[in-house]
Amino acid sequence: MKSIAVIPARYASTRFPGKPLALLRGKTVLQHVYERAQRARQIDEVCIATDDERIMEAAARFGAKAVMTDPGHRSGTDRCAEVVLQYPEDSIVINIQGDEPFIDPAQIDGVAAPLLGSNPAQISTLVVRLRDAEALHNPNVVKAVKAASGKALYFSRSPIPFLRGVPPEQWMDHGVFFKHLGIYGFQRSVLLEVAQLPPGNYEQMESLEQLRWLEAGYHIHVGTTNTETIGIDTPEDLEAAAQWLDKSDKHG
Repeated sequence: MKSIAVIPARYASTRFPGKPLALLRGKTVLQHVYERAQRARQIDEVCIATDDERIMEAAARFGAKAVMTDPGHRSGTDRCAEVVLQYPEDSIVINIQGDEPFIDPAQIDGVAAPLLGSNPAQISTLVVRLRDAEALHNPNVVKAVKAASGKALYFSRSPIPFLRGVPPEQWMDHGVFFKHLGIYGFQRSVLLEVAQLPPGNYEQMESLEQLRWLEAGYHIHVGTTNTETIGIDTPEDLEAAAQWLDKSDKHG
């Protein structure tokens, strides 16, 4: 069985145009992601999926494999689905966001592992425990709840679960909450199926693609990591990431 990590990377971005090619410590954000994906033990091959020649050229400069995909794709998932048509039918696919320069290779392996073995998951992803009360109530931070088996129950921009009888400002003291990390693993056949699904009702309400898969009856295995990630959505995030690296060096 072949395992492929695909990194969807668009040049166009409302909040940060050209984000994948922004420089962080002398390397593009995309190169940081690519190099970390290559270090994952469960990954056989890493490929960048883009719709822009500038990203293709940048990938070639740092020696990465890149594929030009249809600019009309609605999501990174759809971009991944186009790429995996080139791979064997029993492949597993890990979709790694191109704006996560600090993704831990062990997290990538953690997403790949449930897809392998005698009773493989259809889809897998990761969560990390929330420790920040502000993040809990921030709709840009996606929350998740899962069953004891690890099966995803729901994802939401709202704080879930709701703590009845407890003031919201005290929820962190009385409950356990999880933040969803935007990395997904798929069986190749499942990825091709979900890419053909029409938008779901809950997906359209919350603007969360994974709700389409749950609503359609697919099972998502949710693993837990103790490592927080730092995504780059804005120029301010890039500056914060550079400062984080400086602090790490000083304490390192």
